Amino acid sequence: MNLEHVFPCGNPALDFAATLRARRSVRFEMFVSGDRLDAWYLESGIVDAVTPAREADVERAVTVREAIYQLVTARIAAEPYDMGALAVVNSAARKPPAAPRLTATGRWTDATQEEALSLVARSAVELLSGADVPLMKECGNPECTRIYIDRSRGMRRQWCGMDSCGNKVKAAAYRARQKQARTAGAR
Repeated sequence: MNLEHVFPCGNPALDFAATLRARRSVRFEMFVSGDRLDAWYLESGIVDAVTPAREADVERAVTVREAIYQLVTARIAAEPYDMGALAVVNSAARKPPAAPRLTATGRWTDATQEEALSLVARSAVELLSGADVPLMKECGNPECTRIYIDRSRGMRRQWCGMDSCGNKVKAAAYRARQKQARTAGAR
């Protein structure tokens, strides 16, 4: 399977919120089609099968995603929650979630779009009301806006992921040091 999405954040709700990348610069939307939304649900592992998304499902998912992001960033900043964002997430979480079933080969979860989105919203509710709140951080890459759970020893993790952001930041710093050394040596 060729994966279309990455999951560096440590929580499904945070990974879902991260599907709009680089929010402060050139935004990159991952949910450009129903197929991409379906792929996210499957690749994240929250469901094993999902009914194909229609345009309205993508719009609803984007609305919930943005509400989750608003709530997460408010929580990190110790600011009050936006009441509209709370209503959106709570409404999605109130819908019945997909129920796993046991099969001869293991666990299997079929879901409708609404059931899959409910699982994401419930993950956000659990995250924002749970013990992981103090572990939430924004990626140290100025171009990245992912929020992740820092479970590193000493809570010193700086990036959402080494492959996606850490290596880029370290390589840029190395190039800057090399350029500075060349400039200093030319004097």
